[in-house]
Amino acid sequence: MKVALIIPAAGASRRYGEAGGLRSKLEEDLGGRPVLQRTIELFVKHETVGPLIETIIVAGPSDDAAFAEFKERHGDKLGLLGARLCKGGVTHRWETVKHAIALVPDKCTHIAVHDAARPCTPPELIDRIFEMAHRHKAVIPVVEVSDTLKKIESTDEPEMADDPVAAILGTSSKDGARLRVVSSSVDRVGLCIVQTPQIFDAELLRRAYAQSDLSSTDDAGLVERLGERVVVVTGDVRNFKITRPEDLTLARAVLGVRAPEGRPTHKRF
Repeated sequence: MKVALIIPAAGASRRYGEAGGLRSKLEEDLGGRPVLQRTIELFVKHETVGPLIETIIVAGPSDDAAFAEFKERHGDKLGLLGARLCKGGVTHRWETVKHAIALVPDKCTHIAVHDAARPCTPPELIDRIFEMAHRHKAVIPVVEVSDTLKKIESTDEPEMADDPVAAILGTSSKDGARLRVVSSSVDRVGLCIVQTPQIFDAELLRRAYAQSDLSSTDDAGLVERLGERVVVVTGDVRNFKITRPEDLTLARAVLGVRAPEGRPTHKRF
């Protein structure tokens, strides 16, 4: 098995910023190293999987200026880990992965895709996924849904009622968020949360990305569209994706590292 590892890293961390993050989540500190570097080290430093990795392709921002800054900030450090950088997509994740697939050497038998913001993937989960990939052409990790699921919908009602203070300040609840209500409950039997890394036979993933309709939130979805079977392995709740600032706190707890002190984190890298 010769594996090409693709790390999509072209996102703008929009939700992270909207929730109070001060910089890209991939540049946040995790024990003295940025999130992006920690994520790649999951594979490079893995005892059994590391030797299988033939190439690592990190797909960064599509904008010229943003990519130049990304390369200046991360290029040297990731280069030492054997990674090469390329520009990702403008809008969608699938655009980013497609750009990276074009750079995968023909000698690679498999392509693994892992979210750049999942730096806590346990080594035993990586073991399970790669072991299964020896026998199956498409393998993904999943976690069964344990919480109650409900569909919700927005109403025309304001979330907050007007009050005298709002009137004095010249603001109105009519301009704010809409009240949301439950529309129905969802049967959770058979439902799972999908994680990464997802690993595929190289030619299969190339065929999946050669389709005309590439609208999908993950790579397995495109493989499914071909009518190919996707095999699942048991995922891990520790393998979460950093999306909001509180996730970074949880990641530090999982990895057993402290938040940085002194100099602002983004000036360290």
